[in-house]
Amino acid sequence: MTGMNANSNRVCHRFFGGLVFVSALWAAQANALAPEHETRRLMLATEQAVQEERWGDAGEFLNRIQKLDASKPAAYAYYRGKVMLQSGHHAEAKSAFESYVESAGEEGEYYKDALRLITEVERQQKGKTANGNGNGNDRVAMIEPAGQGEPVDKLKQLYLADSDVEALKIHLNTLLEMAGWREEQRIVRAGAKPDILYRVSVGSGGELVIQESRRQEDSDVERRLSSQSLSVYGVDPSVNWDCNGVNQTCWVYDPRNGTRLFKLSDNRDRAAEVAQTLGRLIKTLQTPG
Repeated sequence: MTGMNANSNRVCHRFFGGLVFVSALWAAQANALAPEHETRRLMLATEQAVQEERWGDAGEFLNRIQKLDASKPAAYAYYRGKVMLQSGHHAEAKSAFESYVESAGEEGEYYKDALRLITEVERQQKGKTANGNGNGNDRVAMIEPAGQGEPVDKLKQLYLADSDVEALKIHLNTLLEMAGWREEQRIVRAGAKPDILYRVSVGSGGELVIQESRRQEDSDVERRLSSQSLSVYGVDPSVNWDCNGVNQTCWVYDPRNGTRLFKLSDNRDRAAEVAQTLGRLIKTLQTPG
């Protein structure tokens, strides 16, 4: 009997060991999808989560798409807008819906609904101001004080971030993607990357690393990359910005010396929020601990 039990244990061990191996293999295969296929998979998951009003799951799927190195479909901005609106992030919800309308155009599946939701965002913003929760002023100032905007705790919850720095970094990159500069701003192909796009990361020494990606002339694929570091210590976190309607361009300025740092599309609200979020990130990095 003892020999039979030992044989049985060996058989069970091999059986369950095989299951573990197969499960690990399946998991590896599931994570081996190319970025463009993983983007489509997560977009389907996002669509289903929104339909079922599982807003937390939808936000998680969108955050995972955000981190993928692949072109995002126009619907990505539409669903991000719906999640932002549900979370009470009115400024970013409006920016996301506007981004969808600009990229998808009248032929977009959610074009009319996005226009309707932009109106709904404005209605809720006015209601917030009427109830004493806003100052009633459009953000047209040339300098935005750091520290205003959505509470960092709400951003951490929205982006499932572990720290204030991580939440602000993800938020800034999301805004920068929405505000990407295009030479031709009237006709935007769905899913096409902007001509100039920025991405910000935090270096090992606490400095900001800013990567600029530019589309090569007469090329939709090849892009020229450059990067620079921005040390945050001793830097004023109040970041300047302005917009030039003639050139259809907004600029965010380097807080160290006032030179041009980000070249963005002609949208004052987005430029203001990029400058504000950059200032908040700088101020947070300057805070010990």
